[in-house]
Amino acid sequence: MALGYDGKLYILAFDHRGSFQKKMFGIEGDPTAEQTETISDAKRLIFEGMVEAVDRGAEAGATGVLVDEQFGSDIPKRAHEQGLVLSMPVEKSGQSEFDFEYGDDFPAHIEQFDPDFSKVLVRFNPDDDPELNERQLERLRRLSEWLHSNQRKFLFELLVPATDEQLAKVDGDTDRYDAELRPELMRRSIEAIQDAGVEVDIWKIEGVDERGDAAMLAEQARSGEGRENVKCVLLGRGASTDKVDHWLQQAAPVDGFIGFAIGRSIWWDALKSFLAEELERDAAASQIAENYLRFVEVYERQEVH
Repeated sequence: MALGYDGKLYILAFDHRGSFQKKMFGIEGDPTAEQTETISDAKRLIFEGMVEAVDRGAEAGATGVLVDEQFGSDIPKRAHEQGLVLSMPVEKSGQSEFDFEYGDDFPAHIEQFDPDFSKVLVRFNPDDDPELNERQLERLRRLSEWLHSNQRKFLFELLVPATDEQLAKVDGDTDRYDAELRPELMRRSIEAIQDAGVEVDIWKIEGVDERGDAAMLAEQARSGEGRENVKCVLLGRGASTDKVDHWLQQAAPVDGFIGFAIGRSIWWDALKSFLAEELERDAAASQIAENYLRFVEVYERQEVH
């Protein structure tokens, strides 16, 4: 199966699980059935925003949702029916070390929901504990091999948290880490993951402040035999609208970037207002649609320059 993806891809990401139930609802531990339904209904509201975005002109073939099995209820089925690109997570939520949510049963869950992309979120720093990195790489290699032997696509969300030593080099300043150290560490991370035999179709990566860094990452993603069509999308990291706009503006003109996968920056405020009974459900969905379409416009406006 050839690696990569053709076409644009603008993903609304709401596969958050542990952080979602804690930060949005204040629920610790395993939620009850009633609490699970409350969380699931919030996700249905987010999806309603995406449906409205399509009704308002979002291109169905380029429009995607990233939603989880735990709280996603009927959303995966509805996404298929709407002709949206469906991505679903494979990783266990809230873990600093990547592992499978459903252990050795991960293939059955993928086959049951039949997503267009199976997604992982992985925290990987090439200068981190070698044994930790190797454990993660072994699991990721297993997933990669299974996906591609079964004609399935792999979406890889890469986060590169700073080590203590790296943070010390920038006097503990996380903004300096993002600007001065993270881009090259991201490139080295992608290279290390590729060298370990983990083959990715789309890299979902943190935004960078300089266009040259975006180009460097896209080049690394496509380096090596058979990776010519591997692509990158930008994640939002829950950042402010201005910050996400800047990241989109840097990445959009770069060959190899095809869109974004943004979550909290699109739906958090609208959902909070709905839950606080400050917005009606339809108004909250409309606000989510508006935010999503706005980010698409920012990306596509920059893309043509």
